[in-house]
Amino acid sequence: MKAIRRFAVRTVLPEPIAALGELASNLRWSWYTPARDLFAQIDPERWEQVGRDPVSLLSDLSSTELTELAADGEFVERVREAKANLDQYLSEPRWYQSWSEEQAAAGHHPPRAIGYFSPEYGITEVLPQYSGGLGILAGDHLKAASDLGVPIVGVGLFYKTGYFKQSLNRDGWQQEDYPVLDPQGLPLALLREEDGTPCVITVNMPGEHELRAHVWRAQVGRVPLLLLDSDVPGNDDAMRQVTERLYGGGGEQRLQQEMLLGIGGVRALRLWSRLTGAPEPDVFHTNEGHAGFLGVERISELTVGEEMSFDEAQEAVRAGTVFTTHTPVPAGIDRFDAKLIEVYFGGEQELPGVPVSRLLALGAETYEGGSAGIFNMAVMGLRLAQRANGVSQLHGVVSREMFDGLWPGFDDLEVPITSITNGVHAPTWVDDQVFDLAAEFLGSRQVEEHALWERIGGIPADRIWATKRVMREGLVDEARRRLHASWLKRGASEAELGWTDSVLDPDVLTIGFARRVPTYKRLTLMLRDPERLKRILLDPERPVQLVIAGKSHPADETGKLLIQQMVRFADDPEVRHRIVFLPNYDIAMAQHLYPGCDVWLNNPLRPFEACGTSGMKAALNGGLNLSILDGWWDEWYDGENGWAIPTADGVEDPNRRDDLEAAALYELIETQVAPRFYDRDEADLPHRWLAMLTHTLSTLGPKVLATRMVRDYTERLYLPASDSNTAVREDTYAGAKGLAAYKAKVRAGWSDVRVDHVESRGISDSPQVGEVLEVDAYVELDGLEADEVEVQVVHGRAALTTDDITDWSTTPLTFVERYEDGKSKFTGQVSIERTGQFGYTVRVLPYHRLMASSAALGLVANA
Repeated sequence: MKAIRRFAVRTVLPEPIAALGELASNLRWSWYTPARDLFAQIDPERWEQVGRDPVSLLSDLSSTELTELAADGEFVERVREAKANLDQYLSEPRWYQSWSEEQAAAGHHPPRAIGYFSPEYGITEVLPQYSGGLGILAGDHLKAASDLGVPIVGVGLFYKTGYFKQSLNRDGWQQEDYPVLDPQGLPLALLREEDGTPCVITVNMPGEHELRAHVWRAQVGRVPLLLLDSDVPGNDDAMRQVTERLYGGGGEQRLQQEMLLGIGGVRALRLWSRLTGAPEPDVFHTNEGHAGFLGVERISELTVGEEMSFDEAQEAVRAGTVFTTHTPVPAGIDRFDAKLIEVYFGGEQELPGVPVSRLLALGAETYEGGSAGIFNMAVMGLRLAQRANGVSQLHGVVSREMFDGLWPGFDDLEVPITSITNGVHAPTWVDDQVFDLAAEFLGSRQVEEHALWERIGGIPADRIWATKRVMREGLVDEARRRLHASWLKRGASEAELGWTDSVLDPDVLTIGFARRVPTYKRLTLMLRDPERLKRILLDPERPVQLVIAGKSHPADETGKLLIQQMVRFADDPEVRHRIVFLPNYDIAMAQHLYPGCDVWLNNPLRPFEACGTSGMKAALNGGLNLSILDGWWDEWYDGENGWAIPTADGVEDPNRRDDLEAAALYELIETQVAPRFYDRDEADLPHRWLAMLTHTLSTLGPKVLATRMVRDYTERLYLPASDSNTAVREDTYAGAKGLAAYKAKVRAGWSDVRVDHVESRGISDSPQVGEVLEVDAYVELDGLEADEVEVQVVHGRAALTTDDITDWSTTPLTFVERYEDGKSKFTGQVSIERTGQFGYTVRVLPYHRLMASSAALGLVANA
């Protein structure tokens, strides 16, 4: 019989080992090896059985076992030491504390708190609240922030069934299972009011309904992560299911989720500050457009609490908001029918101070190529953030091209979207054996210390190679175990699975490929010529083996078909000992894959990979990348840290392009990758391979770290955003009010701003490098003051046939005087510094000290 209701009963720990509860509930254990070792020591076999989950392990121990542990003096001492170590980690000053003191002394306003919003977080397999790269990146962001002491508070949703667990049927078709998660049995704590009742966040829904949510806290080292859960009393069935699944349900449920994440998330942060005394965030970071409604909620707060107009509140909100876009394709952006937005935000549903017409304008695609009647979450995110970024240099370029319609009149180069390349959290993804090798030969496990990277070449080659083989052997063992379990679930019997005990070989060149399975990532590119791939895998002298994993979205039938094609190829008895597809790719699998692979393969359609951090994780474990020049690899490939797969750019036929790029992939493996791996000396060491490996670690190592990434965000985006936030808030938001008034004035009069004429002098008939061009510009400002604009000379290389200026730079002109006819004179000098065709023009831009970019308004008057 089945229970009609179930709940988890938490363990009561004896006092001598009571600290185990706090150690288990702080997710730092997921990346801190001594803490994991402490729990594993209790019962190594049971530790594996419960999925290396400390909370589950403690719940599984009997009172007798706990009493015995409490009586073990040596174990009690280890618990005490672990607790002391955690307390020190949580309280001691770290990078951010000293850096922020320096910034404050220099007159800046480092943020006291940063609200970080993401729809998913991949922190540990024990807390399955992620689907892929976006969530893993968010988890690494929080962990690195914790290690650095950056005062982030994470905000997300708690999904009752997570994403899904993947398995295969007999035909190799993806199957999805949705096991129900009990938050009481997870490393989570429910936020409660002082009287012990659960805190409730409410968001109004149409028809006088309310969406109610509890707030669970996960502690990620020093960083609290607040997860909103709609499966609570008081909600009807539809409202309870809002947070049922990550990326599940239809468009309306997605909108409800994003309202809860953005609007409810802000309210959860206010609740957190009220309960704990934590400072209110100075900066709000929107990780992709899913959380964009947080800006709308904050506008509403200010119109009510500070009696500000919508425009004034919008400027106050924008100043402290950072928006990160993660998609290089419009199809990856959430877009809703504007009529649906009217249902949820119009009439009696209007947020106070936020007319639905103004809300719709924030997400409207009012640019060439945009669609009328559509509400675009990324567009709203950009309009509500003063600072925005892509997640690699190439992705920054792609993003500026994607969204340039929001800034008409400006070249893509000037679109105010910068880039901060993603990084990965080394303590999570680097195998302990790599750390052990560093400790033995470099004297430290702290890979973030830059000096260590420079000394990697001093580690003996034979030890590096031996360590890599041990990690490869670990992957082989794990792959065999998972493959055996997968076949049992596919309906095979034990009697026919003896072959799974000998798949893969720890001495064979191992290539890994694991990621989500949308079409553009091209899971099956390697299958374009199956016979050639078989020859590569079965080469008698230089064999290759492939370990492949990946999930397709449950609604993506094309992705599922790609998986089936790959599985059917891997099922072939001729090659199944050389290629495996492992279902249910997750953090636990990844932590075996990255260390065990010699080469990490990535072959997306360029430029559709925003960043692609899996190759970074492989690199930190001594893997070499074999990748299309896309995402992070486009900027950091140097010819010696792996291989670049040539791309057939410009070939319009997609099948032809795939054939060409697959052929290039085969060619690289056959003529460069495999020969270098198997080129050995008398001691069986591949010195050229090892030289590439150590070069990769020493050069890529410092770049690919999440701590580098979070420092970049802190220095380049969070600090300026906090400074701007302080500036607009001073004197009862006088700055925001003044900026709103300025923008209204400029928009009203800009159509009549123009460059009347330009005069120049100072250069000879045959100009030479070093001469100085003097420029006078006469400008009609139509009521604007000279200090409300910036007049610039734009100068650079000029095309002979079109006069288009490229490779340009700008020089500001200085105001001289205003004449009775209303014109104003501006003057300046430009030094001629290069040969060739030189061209220049003059333009006028709006200027206000509180605008982060001169392109912010999308207004420009060109001569």
